[in-house]
Amino acid sequence: MSRLYDTVEPSVIDEDMLQTAVEEQGPADEAGRIAKQEGIDFGDVESLRLDFKNILKIDNLWSFTSLVKLQLDNNIIEKIEGLHVLVNLVWLDLSFNNIEVIEGLDKLTQLEDLTLYNNRISRIENMDNLSKLHVFSIGNNNLHELDNLIYLRRFHGLKTLNLGGNPFCEKDNYKAFVVAHLSSLEFLDYRLVDEQSKAAAVEKYQISIEEILDDEKKASMKIEETERKQKEFEIHKKAYVELLDSPALFESMYTEDAEGQKLNGMPDVDSLLVSYKEKLGAICMQLFEFGLQESTRREDEVNQFWECVHEAKNENKQTAMDSIKDFMVYKKKVFQEVGQIGDQKLLEARIADYNKEVSDLWDKLMGLELQLVDQLEEVIKDFERNMQDMVATFIESVQAYLSQIRDLENLHHEKMMEIAIVTLEKVIKNELDPEISEDLRMLFVDKDTVINAVSSSHDVHLLKIDNKEDDIVTRINNWLKQMIASIHQEEEVTRNRMRVSEINHLIDQMRDEMDNLEMLQSGNY
Repeated sequence: MSRLYDTVEPSVIDEDMLQTAVEEQGPADEAGRIAKQEGIDFGDVESLRLDFKNILKIDNLWSFTSLVKLQLDNNIIEKIEGLHVLVNLVWLDLSFNNIEVIEGLDKLTQLEDLTLYNNRISRIENMDNLSKLHVFSIGNNNLHELDNLIYLRRFHGLKTLNLGGNPFCEKDNYKAFVVAHLSSLEFLDYRLVDEQSKAAAVEKYQISIEEILDDEKKASMKIEETERKQKEFEIHKKAYVELLDSPALFESMYTEDAEGQKLNGMPDVDSLLVSYKEKLGAICMQLFEFGLQESTRREDEVNQFWECVHEAKNENKQTAMDSIKDFMVYKKKVFQEVGQIGDQKLLEARIADYNKEVSDLWDKLMGLELQLVDQLEEVIKDFERNMQDMVATFIESVQAYLSQIRDLENLHHEKMMEIAIVTLEKVIKNELDPEISEDLRMLFVDKDTVINAVSSSHDVHLLKIDNKEDDIVTRINNWLKQMIASIHQEEEVTRNRMRVSEINHLIDQMRDEMDNLEMLQSGNY
């Protein structure tokens, strides 16, 4: 699929090429002259043609963030790249290029029309995120396998498909296979897919379609299950008790405990481990359930706080709006009177009255704002105290549960030490039956080595428990600290500054309007 101009020096998409293309495709006549004079912002361009430019590499399009339509056809492009910033792209033409692999389209989630006609593509792939795809042209490529078309079943909105000119089009069952497996199609290779042909094709491939549907259902269920588990995990993580409903803590104790793994091969340890794991798991489950309950309580408290804040703000806002509304009625009346007053002293008196009313409005609005600030400050303080108490209670309970786990570990350690001493004595007397592994036997060279091994295993376990406690306590304390700081910043600083600025802007506007009216009146004398 050579190009007539393959021997011509490849072009680079640079500033000059883009500027020229934008100007040529922009407004014409006087509007175009003005646009050129003032400069065209690439960020405002919605359509761009870069066809027949002998472009080898897609590059330097990062400024075209509003681009909806892009033509790059009839170039010598070998790789789809540099399009990730064009997130608003709906229409893309890359036909008549040298592209071999479909890639680089992940960010183009708004794409509806994609043309890859006349390239060197041998497989349809890497288009999973193009959920809005409506029109797809990939004719005159190197597609050999009809089964690859099953990939397109994920695009439920695909109505128009062009495949003509690919090797698999020579197969007798080509059209029937496509129509049967892509049920949403309305047009194939520029021809309408009639219902009679579709029904016949579906009947012909009924068995294979049923198998595909079954596979798709299983895949869908698997995805749903994965998503469900992920959502559950996020809920558990928010409660700071993720994985505590599983043997994760117990298993983590032995992950980095080489000595413990060896010692577990001692006689009579199997039953001890089963008991230890069950009891530890039971405590972890209690902590897990407690954590979820406390998370719900915290969430309810936070929701109630924001409801209270919004209620206070809305009431305050309504009172302020009522005051402004009353003033606007007064203002309209005054402005009508001022326009008709001929006496200068009377005019000045009326303007003075108006300015006093403006000052009174400022006092009233600022008073309401100060009232709201005090009200919110009190609400925030109460909320902060409540949350600190809840978090403190949670931490205290977490520490109590983990203290139970430490006690359980200490008891397990004592029993392991007893078994180790008994095993050592049997090893010395050569009375051990059954035989132990060579790795374990290496620990029983003397009493100190055995004791050190058991103690080392115990220390690893205690460290895992301590780390779990530190992790939970640190995370919830950080959450509380960040949330309270954010509330103070948002409600006591940012909101207050914006409101004061709004009030001052309104008052300045009211005064400016009267000043302008006064100047107009003075000009009439």
